[in-house]
Amino acid sequence: MSRFVSSYYPPRARWCSPLFSFGNSLRRGLVLDHIHLPKDVTSLGLAGSFLIPGVGVYLRRPRLWGLIAFAVYGLLFLQFIMWLGYPFGNYAFGLMLSIHATSFVYYCSPLLSNARFRFRLGFTVAVLIAVGGFIYAPLRHAIQEHWLTPLRVNGHVIVVQKRVSANTVQRGNWVAYTLSGYVISVHGNQYAGHSGMGLGSVLAMAGDRVDFSTNAFTVNGIAHPLLPYMPAFGTLTVPENHWFIWPDFAINGHGDIGEANISAAMLQRADVSENQFVGEPFKRWFWRRQSLP
Repeated sequence: MSRFVSSYYPPRARWCSPLFSFGNSLRRGLVLDHIHLPKDVTSLGLAGSFLIPGVGVYLRRPRLWGLIAFAVYGLLFLQFIMWLGYPFGNYAFGLMLSIHATSFVYYCSPLLSNARFRFRLGFTVAVLIAVGGFIYAPLRHAIQEHWLTPLRVNGHVIVVQKRVSANTVQRGNWVAYTLSGYVISVHGNQYAGHSGMGLGSVLAMAGDRVDFSTNAFTVNGIAHPLLPYMPAFGTLTVPENHWFIWPDFAINGHGDIGEANISAAMLQRADVSENQFVGEPFKRWFWRRQSLP
């Protein structure tokens, strides 16, 4: 039996109808239904030009300038990634933000045609702050929190990849890890080691035996040159899910508290848990070979 649809009955409500109903109610509640945009400005265009850099220029035309904006933005983004952590990368990031905000303001030009100069200037500054705060600051944070982290070491930048599992780390690998500071106080004399991010070579893995002497330290019987502030005697076994990484602290202080106290503090922080793991540095970043300490 063929299905007959009567023209006297309206079609059934779709699954998304409650969403449209809520949106219309919200629009009326915020009195947005009384705001009428010029015919060459659309809500979709406003949203697209705010979220996507260069779209405002492309929609407003000429299209050629929009394509140029896309190309320049892409080159600036590449420069930002290539020079991550350097001033040149920060300049590229600032220009990306400027292009994005300018594109949105350009799309909104029909709305500002009769506005005073002060209002236009204030609107531009507000857009710059909004785009930077809601798009670029979270974007930069996400890149450095989940993918790439630049570390400044001895005057140059080391880019660390964070999408690496701690289970893949082997003895001799360089790793970045969180490092807590310390303060040693003896008879009014103080030495302080700064906290932050550490970068070091994994000298021993879980279960390895480390022995110290006046001339060297050994890992499972294999001798290595002593590093600064290493103790002259003692033995330790690296605990499970830990690494032995000798920290490279910047130490500040005054007075004489004895090198043994500094060695004890450094030795305590050489025991690095896998939970402190941040990532591994790239051997090369684009064409640059990363020089590890």
